[in-house]
Amino acid sequence: MASSVETVIRGIVTKGITAVADFNRGRMTDTGEHPFLAGVHAPVTEELTITDLAVTGTIPAQLSGRYVRIGPNPFKPDPRGHHWFIGDGMVHGVRLSGGRAEWYRNRYIRSNNLEAEGGPTAAPGPRRREGDTVNTNVVRIGGQITAIVEAGSNPAVLDDNLETVAYTDFGGTLTAPFTAHPHEDPLTGELHAITYDGTDSNTVWHVVLSPEGKVVRQVAIPVEHGPSIHECTVTRNHVLIFDLPVTFSMKALIGGQKFPYAWNPDHKARVGLLPRNGGADDVIWCDVDPCYVFHVANSYEDEAGRIIVDAAVYETMFADGPEGPNGKALGLERWTIDPAARRVSRATVDPSGQEFPRPDERFFGQDYRYAWAIGVGGDALLGVQPLYRHDLKTGERQVCDFGPGRVPGEFVFVPRDADAPEGDGWVMGYVIDMGNQTTDLVILDAANIAAPPVASIRIPHRVPTGFHGNWLPDA
Repeated sequence: MASSVETVIRGIVTKGITAVADFNRGRMTDTGEHPFLAGVHAPVTEELTITDLAVTGTIPAQLSGRYVRIGPNPFKPDPRGHHWFIGDGMVHGVRLSGGRAEWYRNRYIRSNNLEAEGGPTAAPGPRRREGDTVNTNVVRIGGQITAIVEAGSNPAVLDDNLETVAYTDFGGTLTAPFTAHPHEDPLTGELHAITYDGTDSNTVWHVVLSPEGKVVRQVAIPVEHGPSIHECTVTRNHVLIFDLPVTFSMKALIGGQKFPYAWNPDHKARVGLLPRNGGADDVIWCDVDPCYVFHVANSYEDEAGRIIVDAAVYETMFADGPEGPNGKALGLERWTIDPAARRVSRATVDPSGQEFPRPDERFFGQDYRYAWAIGVGGDALLGVQPLYRHDLKTGERQVCDFGPGRVPGEFVFVPRDADAPEGDGWVMGYVIDMGNQTTDLVILDAANIAAPPVASIRIPHRVPTGFHGNWLPDA
């Protein structure tokens, strides 16, 4: 349980608390350089539209749409108390059609926060809270390109040219916070999310959107300590809640940190199995050894009714200070969750550190075979690392080495067509060339990632290391 003092403080977070945090942040030493404001993370200063893009190889004619990724790009960076996770959101997209790369665009998400810093005028639309930075993922919801973030802010709708149209509460149907990682069940078209609010330490929510983009379910679930739940996953009958030991830290907040979360060894690590139409009292809580998960590859139920989860796992997270992610990467693990025994068994699929695991999304929540993930080395979340392709039936691992000084981000799978077999298509993502300060949108054969790229589209500047994105095909 949170201490009585912290509970009271959390219940009356006011301008006074903010003033103390701002004061202490102002006392921090300004070193002039911050690890998440330099190198691959250094923000860009202009919004650009580039139509003359050099292409190596052949862009598959079937690809008609946009590859869009979002990440933090602080408009007025201040290293004091800064964290990678909190910078102003910027989308970077490439439009492909008819075997051509038609354009690259980068655009800020037009938040009130950005306008207050002297940036572009804020987009209209409802806000849940004062802080409205959106910087973590880009998906389609109800047919609209939508930028999303966890822990409180409403999403932002973008047009086909990546301009922010408006913030949205899905037609007034969303009253809970939203998330950076909703997951679509391809069998029903519903979008499921486990969400939390940074100002509420006692509650998380299960939120479900219809295929039309309207909230049809919001269920509050009691928790303790304010856990940071970045990810969820679904199976045929359940939604999984990762209640792990990274929680809100009043000490970090008052100390001036803008991302006030830390490893909490007093917080019990557990996974909740929520029946998809159940209430809070129906959650089956299963203990797991302390660890942390940002991202899952997939999950499903086996014939015995057990839940199988494949995830990129860390020994700890934010245990060595606020500058993280800084936990030891344990590799890709398979968790087998027994609802009857309320127990989680962990097995290592691949001990190499890795992140951003992605499946063929047409098989999400179902038994599946393939996953693609970016390697991570030691305690570094991103760097000069390979791309892996895992065959989870045979155990085979393919490796794509991008070469010296080339830094990949998340790669996403795109099927060759709607009826293609699992894994038949391409994977694509941005790769930074630090030597030339350029970026390539690299398209690989998903079944043979070790082969030379199918195509590579050159962006003549560095796209800062970001978070998540997707291939958004034309309707």
